[in-house]
Amino acid sequence: MLSKKAQYSFYALKYLAMRFDKGPVLIQEIAESEHLPKKFLETILLDLKGMGLVSSKKGKGGGYYLIKNPADISFAEVVRYFDGAIALLPCATFNYYEKCSQCRDEDSCGMRSVVKSIRDEVVNIMKTFSLQDILDREKKLTKKKK
Repeated sequence: MLSKKAQYSFYALKYLAMRFDKGPVLIQEIAESEHLPKKFLETILLDLKGMGLVSSKKGKGGGYYLIKNPADISFAEVVRYFDGAIALLPCATFNYYEKCSQCRDEDSCGMRSVVKSIRDEVVNIMKTFSLQDILDREKKLTKKKK
């Protein structure tokens, strides 16, 4: 399950992506539109800035804006940043590996092998979806409702 921080980051990114190349957006506007707590959103936007996905401008006409094309921001990239490992077991992760206390031999552990295969499939799927895909699907689903 995605953490609140990861979920809210996607809502903030989606809002900024809808205004891509239209200038900075105030935190208050994002918070109100996406129903996000402003203080928490401030922290998330700073994290997204640290990731190199958004930037900010101070003063009149300031706010946050997307600096990376929505098509170039993968679902996996955001999830990994906010939620860490994309695996069911710590011994089956790429970046957050921890030795499993139950395994006698990791190389012949069936459980680890299956979980690594699941992880590989999930990561590959998550890498194929971008922020642009979220926008496109939302637009498509909204049209279906009408």
